[in-house]
Parts: sequence; C-alpha cells; structure tokens
Amino acid sequence: MGQDVTRGVFSREDRARYRQKVRRCLDVFALMLNDFRFDSDRPMTGLEIELNLIDPDAQPAMRNAEVLADLADPSFQTELGQFNLEINVAPRVIEGDGLDVYEREVLASLIHADERARKSDAQLVLIGILPTLRQEHAVLANLSNDPRYRLLNEQIVNARGEYITLDIRGHERLEAQSDSIAAESACTSVQFHLQVAPEDFALNWNASQAIAGVQVAVGANSPYLFGRRLWAETRIALFEQATDTRPEELKAQGVRPRVWFGERWITSIFDLFEENVRYFPPLLPITDDEDPVAVLEAGGVPRLGELRLHNGTIYRWNRPVYDIMNGRPHLRVENRVLPAGPTVVDQVANAAFYFGLVGELVQQDRPIWTQMPFSAAEENFHTAARDGLDARLWWPEVGEVRVPELVLDELLPLASAGLDRFGVLPATRDRLLGVIEGRCRTGHNGAAWQTEMVRSLQDRHHLDRTSALRQMLLRYSEGLHANEPVHTWPI
Repeated sequence: MGQDVTRGVFSREDRARYRQKVRRCLDVFALMLNDFRFDSDRPMTGLEIELNLIDPDAQPAMRNAEVLADLADPSFQTELGQFNLEINVAPRVIEGDGLDVYEREVLASLIHADERARKSDAQLVLIGILPTLRQEHAVLANLSNDPRYRLLNEQIVNARGEYITLDIRGHERLEAQSDSIAAESACTSVQFHLQVAPEDFALNWNASQAIAGVQVAVGANSPYLFGRRLWAETRIALFEQATDTRPEELKAQGVRPRVWFGERWITSIFDLFEENVRYFPPLLPITDDEDPVAVLEAGGVPRLGELRLHNGTIYRWNRPVYDIMNGRPHLRVENRVLPAGPTVVDQVANAAFYFGLVGELVQQDRPIWTQMPFSAAEENFHTAARDGLDARLWWPEVGEVRVPELVLDELLPLASAGLDRFGVLPATRDRLLGVIEGRCRTGHNGAAWQTEMVRSLQDRHHLDRTSALRQMLLRYSEGLHANEPVHTWPI
C-alpha cells in the first residue's frame, strides 16, 4: 500500500477524488497497452511464500515483529497475523537449473530465519492452515502491528456493516462469527508470478484459470480449521468468507465478492482491471500526486498508484499485476490458489507443474478454455478444494475424471513439454514432476497425510482431537525440515 495508510476515516470527497483518479489511471493503462513497450524480452518468474510461527508446544507464536527485528532481512515481511511471516523470493528465469536455484535459495533463507526465530522461542512452519490454531487466536488483538492491516480491517468490517460469518461444511461443520478479518490470518499460501507480454496475458490467465482446480487438488494442505476437519483445502472457503464485504442481501442480488474466481474468459488484461473498477467500490481511497496522463505524455512510466492499490484489494485467485522494475513496466499473472508447504521441494514441484502446464497450454492450436465453459472451471476449483485428490473434475474430451488419472494420463506430459519450452534441464524437470506423480500414485498430498496421521493418532494412540493435532503438527515439522516430499512421509 505504501502510502498514508494510517488514515482510518475517508470523506465523501476522498472517495469521489479516488474514483476519478482510478478511472484516469485505467484510461492511461489502456493507452499503454496499445502503444507502450513492456518488459517481456526474457520473462521472469517469482515466488512469495507465507509462513507460520509456532512455539515449542506447537501453538501459534505471536512474535513476528520480534523475529523480523532480529532477522533484519528485507525479503521477509509481516503478514496479517502476528504468527505470520512472508518471504519474497528474488525473481528469476527458470531455464536451466532455475527451479533448483529457487529450491536452494528458499531452503537457505528458511533455515536462517528458523535459527533466528528459535532465539524468540519459535520456529517456522509451511502449512496452509495451522491445525493448532483456535478461534480465540483469530482476534483483532492478534493482527500484526502494521497500520495497513488495521485500516484494511476497518474498511472491510465497515463495508459489511455486520459480523463476518463463517459457515464451512465439509467432513465436519464449522460455524463462527467474528467482528474482524482476523480469521483470514489462518490462510497461508504460496504465490507464483509469471511475467508475460501484453498480447499473451489473456492466454496465460485463461490457462491458469482452467487448471486452478487441478492445482488445488494436487497441492491441498489445509484440512483443519479451529479443530474441525473441513475441506481438503479449507483455505479456499475460509478466505472467501473471512473477507466478504457483502451482507446476505447483496449476495442475493448477485453482487460480486472481493475474493473472486471471476465469471468469464478474457481477451485482454484490460478486461480484468476494467471489471475491478466497474464492480468494486474502493476500500482504501488513497490518492497520490501523480498525473498519469502528464507522465505518459512526457515519455515517463506512470506508476498508476490508485489502479494498483485498488487491484490489491480485490482478491482474484489469479490476479493481474502491473508493476515497474528498473524503470520498465511489466505485466504478470499472480497465481494465488495454492497453500504453503508441506516442504520447499513440494512447493517448487508445484511451481514446476504450474509453469510447465501453463507454458504448454498457451501453445495449443485449440486452447483448452475454448473447449471448457468458464462455469466448469469454477466448479472444478471448488470441487477440488473440497475433495483434494479424491475429487472428480470435468475435462474436455475426457468428461468427469478422477484427479490422479487426469494428471498422470493427460497433464504431466503437457507440463513436461512446457518445461522443455522454458529450457528447464531434463533432470530438474523429471525430479520435480516426479513429486507430482508420486502424490497421484500414492494418493498422499499434504491434506491426506495430515488427516491420516490425525486418524492414526486418535485410533491407535487414543488421543483426543486437540492432542492429535498437536502431535501431528510436531511430526509435520520434522518432515518439513527434512525437505522430503510429503508423499514419502510415513504414517
């Protein structure tokens, strides 16, 4: 957000000024897409990874400020909850051994950060939802101290005008109410960034939407929330509900949610930014002094601050991003569908599967999204979040199919060919896609391992749910630090 985020009260004039400015930015963005040179000569990829802090008893440790102060590493930042951190990994190309380098760099950073965290009697965990998190942890007092989180909370709660309600029905049911967005802090994700040329953006975004369900099914790692076993990837339902600004009446009217899969295939990145401006009122109407028209006419690169800020408060599962690096603008798809963990190698394998599959799908003569209703892609996404590797998804020319069969027979060969297009080393390609294959052949991803371990601890060792979740998380942490793929972990 980077601007005056300490302001908590916005006037009518602020909102009117912001609306005019964001529309002016949108007009300038349209001109840039037609005439401007974007950086796409050697497309980069990127990773953002959200983390949790736990104490020696495997409970959430509300110590991110203390850990960050000791760490003193600008690549680590706060996230919403005081038990959350985020690491921004330096972008790179993935040709050659680029994916291996990602793995080594992330491992080294996490080992260093974990050593620092232990000085604060805490340790790092990569997991979609911390299974020992209880409802009393997800409260306003436990939001991070950064003023932007308090301000965002105020604006979402004020826009909704009533309690935020959670109602998630899975293997069990969770019903809860909150007076803040603090429950969202339970969601920890890994985000993949794919830089693309303007003329290729729609192809890459459509491909990302088409495979989102498969990604979630293969990578699910969030089966527990507040002690309840819910969806394989409960994080999807939780994020959709915990930041929903709509009361029931607006839902009934079909008002779009701010956590949004979307509703159509696109032909340009402009479609997404235009939808954002047309459908969503501003949460943070903060303006700056830039005149984007004047900057563009003078041959400069407009920051488009208001447009970017507005885009940052609309949580598409595949988000469009306009950014500037080294004085040159670029566009990228921000793929946000996957949870963190279970290990670094699992996350890099997920990245290889995503980058490779998208890279091949955009080259097809008859793109997959021309054969698939958008509603089918959205239904696949939520079915996969509920059922994980047990899900049956719809796929063109195949029909309804089990996820392991779809991945093994149809998608892994495509992902392999896509990584070849990126110039990834064959040994790297085969090692990482072998992790995805291993999950599909064993039926074990992070969600499956967690639930089977809890069941074993309850049945064989006669532990109650709370104790079983704690013991499971301690064993999970051991597997994380060994950096062995989750499908190889013993039960």
